[in-house]
This record gives sequence, structure tokens and C-alpha cells, in this order.
Amino acid sequence: VQLQASGGGQVQAGGSLRLSCAASGRISRGSVMGWFRQAPGKEREFVAAINWNGDSTYYLDSVKGRFTISGDSAKNTVWLQMNSLKPEDTAVYYCAGAASYYYPPIGYDYWGQGTLVTVSS
Repeated sequence: VQLQASGGGQVQAGGSLRLSCAASGRISRGSVMGWFRQAPGKEREFVAAINWNGDSTYYLDSVKGRFTISGDSAKNTVWLQMNSLKPEDTAVYYCAGAASYYYPPIGYDYWGQGTLVTVSS
């Protein structure tokens, strides 16, 4: 499965963006799909994940209440709706998938290319 992330851009603080991650093949029910980000000079960090087998969702504490991860099995697509964006959300965002029925997965097996999100103050 190959992943294609899109939807990044530049937005002012308080604004919104919706990231999309389209899979080239079918995302199996035994999958966990996630979003990660990497800010300049920082380590990559987990942002959000969704268990494809049940739709349970998981979030980084600092994005809870602002970001929403969702998915559509018919479209093999995962979205990250980002509201009330802050300058500290500026990063390259990556989507990833893991062959795992359970969360958290041991690791993520396939990654998309990043999409840049820039939030100005």
C-alpha cells in the first residue's frame, strides 16, 4: 500500500486545514492509520491514530479537542481535520499505516510523503 498525503498549506493562527491521506490499495480492517509530524529541528511525534477495526481514535494531548482523525474504508482515505491551529503546530505532517488489529501497533509499516503545514501568528 502506498500513501499520498495532501492538504498542507499556510494558515494564520486560529485557522483550519484538512489533511488527506489516500491509499493506493485497500486498507484492511486489521490496520491502524496514523498521522505524525516533524517540526524543524525536532523529533517526529505522534499526532493521531484511528483503528480501522472499530474506529477508535487516539490523540496527542496537545491536539485533543482541536484535531479530528477520521477515515472512509470505501475511499481508502484518512483525514486529519485541524482546527484552532497554533504556530506550534507548524511541521511536516506524515500519514502512516500499520498492519495491526490493536492499538498501539508495534510499528508503522508504510508511510506517505509529508505535507507541510505552516501556521503564522
